Amino acid sequence: MILEINRVEFLKAWQAAERSCSVKSSVAAATGILIKADENGVSLEATDFKTAVKCVAEGVTVLEAGRAILPVKLLGEFLKKIPTDTAVLEVKGERGVFKAGKTRTRFTTVPASEFPEIAGSDGAENFCVIAAQDLIRIINEGSVASSKASDFPKYLGTCLFKTLDGVITTAATDGKRLSLSKAMCDNSADGGADALLPVDPLKELARLLGTGAADAKIQILSDNSTVWFKLDGIEFSIRRVEATFPNFERILSSEVLTSLKIMREDILSALERIDIIARTTISHLVVLHLSTDTGFRLTTRAQDLGTTVEEIEDAEIEGNTLQVGFNSFYLQDGLKALKPGVIKIEFNGEEGQTRITQENSDDFLYMLMPARFTSQDIMEDGGWSGVPRATESESESVNEDDNDNAEFDGESGADNNSEPEF
Repeated sequence: MILEINRVEFLKAWQAAERSCSVKSSVAAATGILIKADENGVSLEATDFKTAVKCVAEGVTVLEAGRAILPVKLLGEFLKKIPTDTAVLEVKGERGVFKAGKTRTRFTTVPASEFPEIAGSDGAENFCVIAAQDLIRIINEGSVASSKASDFPKYLGTCLFKTLDGVITTAATDGKRLSLSKAMCDNSADGGADALLPVDPLKELARLLGTGAADAKIQILSDNSTVWFKLDGIEFSIRRVEATFPNFERILSSEVLTSLKIMREDILSALERIDIIARTTISHLVVLHLSTDTGFRLTTRAQDLGTTVEEIEDAEIEGNTLQVGFNSFYLQDGLKALKPGVIKIEFNGEEGQTRITQENSDDFLYMLMPARFTSQDIMEDGGWSGVPRATESESESVNEDDNDNAEFDGESGADNNSEPEF
């Protein structure tokens, strides 16, 4: 195989493929990129056994056809750093040579016949067609509440894709919070379809799509084991997670006891300042105080360190007076996923579901459960007062590990040593 390469054009396809390589795999063939060259052009393939990518490489002239597995790190670095715009790649048997200007690099290859077989989408069923910009958005928004992948329950670290009546919805949860995002789609499967996919590959897909045209149409196909995302010159596939996602629709509550309308920038910047103190505590607790008489403020306290109070004047409050606590990290995650402008936060009491949305839009919903706190955590006129929710020792037992390992069980409430669950 002999190829003449335009470095800039070829690098686009190479970078799309290299991030799907299994660099730590014990299978040597999977640690490289399979390149195929014939009279029809050049294509690249890579896989880590959970995801795979096939892409057409532009900017390549085929002088001699062939197939080879190229070492991803070595070739990738040379492609990025060589001083010339053109290079020549030659592979004979298991020996390769990369030439660029006065640079000559020799390397060994693994036989192309050993490369893992990547399943194609031929015969897969239609899932839907969606604009790239919409797919990027629902991946980023819908995965906000995901946690680190876990062996049990298996839905942790995943994102549910679901289509019905021309709408595609994504959802994720870690048991303490839930994120939902939706967009219009075309040609959705008759009667609807769903697939549970790992979050990390989805974020890589979003990154890959972000390098192309925003209005490009993405065709999504699926079978019992794999979901394919197809656009011009690229086919990205992700293996499905065999698990049952919680029935979040059953526990969604529309009851609202207190509501807050506020500029996203105002509350987010206040939280970032509050977090200087809150992040030094075990529970990362911030308490929100809402009253139609006294307005809106946020407080936090760290024993032996200090306290912080943030008052926000431009806030519209309706309903019951409320004091409610949240994990500051979780609250900021949801706010950062929203667009700038007015947002709406709806509270269902001190232990009920809290819903955050953009004003006049239901395309994205972030829901989280309040954190338990003590009377000492409530700041009033320079002191601490309020109705106790738990003992101080119980409050201190709330920790980040409890939050990360909580299960979404579809029930409200929890024991006093953890935050309430959905």
